[in-house]
Amino acid sequence: QVQLVESGGGLVQAGGSLRLSCAASGSIFSINAMDWYRQAPGKQRELVASITAGGITNYADSVKGRFTISRDNAKNTVYLQMDSLKPEDTAVYYCNGNLRLVGGSNRWSWGQGTQVTVSS
Repeated sequence: QVQLVESGGGLVQAGGSLRLSCAASGSIFSINAMDWYRQAPGKQRELVASITAGGITNYADSVKGRFTISRDNAKNTVYLQMDSLKPEDTAVYYCNGNLRLVGGSNRWSWGQGTQVTVSS
């Protein structure tokens, strides 16, 4: 079974920091690419950050300069470092990864989500 497990969410005051982790487990050979999304109550899910297999990153304008996506290939884990958090960053954060499976096929998979709440 292949799964992505997120961790690191929580409650933080505005201006604070959190680091989210998304760990791939199961019959995984590697992570090709990974996206972080978020969904606030009553809003559509939006792409926050992405990283390619080669380490190229991209960010939504709303988080550029505050969030950093990175990867540890040895651990099959992708991180989202979130600094200078604002109340409008409050949302459930999801990772969505393109995984290279043992056996050579590729598969997209979603994590279960982790709640981030930023108080003013």
